[in-house]
Amino acid sequence: MPIQNSPYQAFVTLLTASGHSVSPAELHGHLLGRSCAGAGFDADGWLADANELLLGEPQDNVRNALIGLQEMVKGELTSDDMTVVLLLPTDDEPLTERAIALGQWCQGFLSGFGLNYRDNALSSEAKEVLQDLAAIAQVQDALEESEDGETDYMEVMEYLRVAPLLLFTETKKTVEPAAKPSLH
Repeated sequence: MPIQNSPYQAFVTLLTASGHSVSPAELHGHLLGRSCAGAGFDADGWLADANELLLGEPQDNVRNALIGLQEMVKGELTSDDMTVVLLLPTDDEPLTERAIALGQWCQGFLSGFGLNYRDNALSSEAKEVLQDLAAIAQVQDALEESEDGETDYMEVMEYLRVAPLLLFTETKKTVEPAAKPSLH
């Protein structure tokens, strides 16, 4: 029986109870994507983006959860740990469900990044990461319930734990020089 108290499941319950049909994976991906694109960690900007995904103004409990999610992402991206925790179903869930959530996470990341990234000068490595995410977003039907499928899923998860950091580091480099005050 699936564990009901995983962060992912708690978010599913919260969103469903509030009448929102968006997946927590897509929301988290979108948040990470926009953060990696240089959108910053301003709660109002994130909530405005989230409102579009949720198709309306969330209730306070959902709003608070979204702000908490952003605080977590900010902590992960700005710490020295170099790892991101993905908001996805636990390993107890069927592989097909986890693969669908993985695809939703990637789609969310790509839309969050695409809507917020203003500078078109990405390195070839960063472009490759975005292409990988686009490919992963399409792969959900290809993973089968098998040991190989599990292995593939785990490898993709490991990749996705570090891929956002590469993009965040790169976009931060391009943003920082512009932030310095001019000496006129």
